[in-house]
Amino acid sequence: MPSVDSSSEAAPPADSGWIDKYLAHVRVERRLAARTLELYSFHLKALSDNAAQAKLSLDRVQTAHVRRWMAQLHSAGREPRGIALVLSCWRSFYRWLGHEGLIGFNPVQDVHAPKAGRPLPKALGVDDAVRLAELYDPEADPWTEARDSAIVEVLYGCGLRVSELTGLDAQPSGTARGWIDLDAAEANVLGKGSKRRIVPLGSKAAEAVRDWLAVRGECAAITVAQVRDPQAAAALFISAKGVRMTSQAVWKLLRERSLKAGLAAPVHPHMLRHSFASHVLQSSSDLRAVQELLGHASITTTQVYTRLDFQHLAKVYDQAHPRAKSREDKDK
Repeated sequence: MPSVDSSSEAAPPADSGWIDKYLAHVRVERRLAARTLELYSFHLKALSDNAAQAKLSLDRVQTAHVRRWMAQLHSAGREPRGIALVLSCWRSFYRWLGHEGLIGFNPVQDVHAPKAGRPLPKALGVDDAVRLAELYDPEADPWTEARDSAIVEVLYGCGLRVSELTGLDAQPSGTARGWIDLDAAEANVLGKGSKRRIVPLGSKAAEAVRDWLAVRGECAAITVAQVRDPQAAAALFISAKGVRMTSQAVWKLLRERSLKAGLAAPVHPHMLRHSFASHVLQSSSDLRAVQELLGHASITTTQVYTRLDFQHLAKVYDQAHPRAKSREDKDK
């Protein structure tokens, strides 16, 4: 029987087991969730496959290769955010290889995903916003109905963030993050960066808040809550447990209320903020005023609503102008 020459056997590749060792590292050291580990494993297998197709070991991959593979993902329809996640995984992998002394440089370090287009915020049409605000459910608990109606009116009427809404207290105080002054028809809120601003309160919102305050004290649990957590019980909008409502609770009630109103899609708090900004801008064209009302630090953040406004104008044109139909037909 002929002897086997061990020197003739193929040597394992230089990068043998690197990916498995890295995945073990992030599982133990970084305690990544199982789903995240699955994504890492998937993306790193794609890296290994790309390198194999290019007849490269992982330590021979160059920046030009990574750019080419990202371009292929982009042309295949992968969204910029998805490409960014792939790059983040690969970059972290090569950074670990560098720390282990297995490579001399990171080929992914200077590669960036395509810039994602900034999506337009979703806003309700005026009719849908009014339908939601005017919804009244006679079968609902009157206490809950008064509270939820006031929440919708304040969110849409003042353009507040949900955190600003839940931060409102029933009465002004030295510790209150925010409150509503019905006599002055104003909402005093604490926004991002602990910046305080005053927002006008419309007549409909003021009426809804008055109706809510008239029944707010009827909550059976509020007396107990005032003893256990006075700050939580001081909230303008409280749950049935007598404590400050959470952002998640506001999201849930808006979703349910929008479905009752027969709207095409569920509504969330920020959609009402977008609707407030868009509708004020459509009527006034005063971008600076909208910036102040929303509490934006930079007007560039507010300028996205000019795009919404143009979309509205374009839709009106297409529906009303006698030459619009011929324009549409030509585009088809």
